[in-house]
Amino acid sequence: MTFSGGSGGESHWQSMTAPQVPLDDPPCPPAGSRASVQSALRTLLAVPWPSQRDVRSWLQLLSVLQWVLSFLLLGPVSLLLLIYLVFTSFWPISALYLAWIILDWDTPERGGRRLLCLQRWPVWRHFRDYFPVKLVKTHDLSPSHNYIIGSHPHGILCVGAFCNFITGSTGFREMFPGIQPFLTTLAGNFRLPLFREYLMSGGLCPVTRRAIGYLLSQNGTGNAVAIVIGGAAESLSCRPGVTTLILKNRKGFVRMALQYGANLVPSFSFGENDLFRQVVFEEGGWMRSIQLHFQKMLGFAPCVFYGRGVTSVHSRGLLPYARPITTVVGEPVTVPKIEDPSQETVDMYHEMYVRSLLKLFNENKTKYGMAETDELHIV
Repeated sequence: MTFSGGSGGESHWQSMTAPQVPLDDPPCPPAGSRASVQSALRTLLAVPWPSQRDVRSWLQLLSVLQWVLSFLLLGPVSLLLLIYLVFTSFWPISALYLAWIILDWDTPERGGRRLLCLQRWPVWRHFRDYFPVKLVKTHDLSPSHNYIIGSHPHGILCVGAFCNFITGSTGFREMFPGIQPFLTTLAGNFRLPLFREYLMSGGLCPVTRRAIGYLLSQNGTGNAVAIVIGGAAESLSCRPGVTTLILKNRKGFVRMALQYGANLVPSFSFGENDLFRQVVFEEGGWMRSIQLHFQKMLGFAPCVFYGRGVTSVHSRGLLPYARPITTVVGEPVTVPKIEDPSQETVDMYHEMYVRSLLKLFNENKTKYGMAETDELHIV
């Protein structure tokens, strides 16, 4: 057998043995492109990851931000939203919620609707640690009695009272076993949609005779109703370095304590007035007159205040400054049960309460950031 030689046979042999390269394979990326990707990856990996401390700081900031926005905006925004829905095809939502509020109208004044799962929400621990907030016990409270706790001062947003008596993050129930704390706030807040549910779920109640009377008479014993005695009027005098309490003529809480036989307990939140800066208008000025007029009409005073911003402590915003708050709960003033106390009796126990509060303040002021010369002004 013979093989035909020549270039034709060689060419045929090469075509049989040469590797076949698919025509549709993508071209290899240029070396410069690969270098760019590698450089970007190296840059990304070189960026320092946030430390645990940074993560905790962000969580604390976000927890306080959600609380401030909830208290300032949840009620008005929910009301505007429901009004808007009335004029849309979603109007049944507004109608159903209105019917619910009518049926549920008296619930806030009958102990509310507390949700323990919300009070134990982990976000409140971050809220506590932002400032931080601390609760100090000086005397025991017996579960066989009911109590009215006077909370001072009001400050701008009552941070100390909320954190200690509502969230439970500072260990109130552990310090005072068998005592169920409640915090009272303006009754008008319970007329705002969704906001009322938010308040009741935490254990807040209206600061009305009916609501307080229910907790002190129809809810058994071991109830502690915290009342911010100074109220909205006191917030107008809230500023760092000044401790002025509106208490001299606030005696309704003493009369209720006598009528229901509830012991009076003073408490003071050191540092509460340092959380915000407020623009204080002169007495007799037109801006001050507007504030007082709003206070008489609506029960609260529109304060012009500011704190820190979200992105920087040096910017201005609505977040409170991170200042330590220490709430000291004082010695109870034992109160007898008198269904119709005379004015002289009310005055006597009011004076006893004021003396107990002054003692509490003077014994603890130097421990928690105040000078020996600082005084508590009661007007």
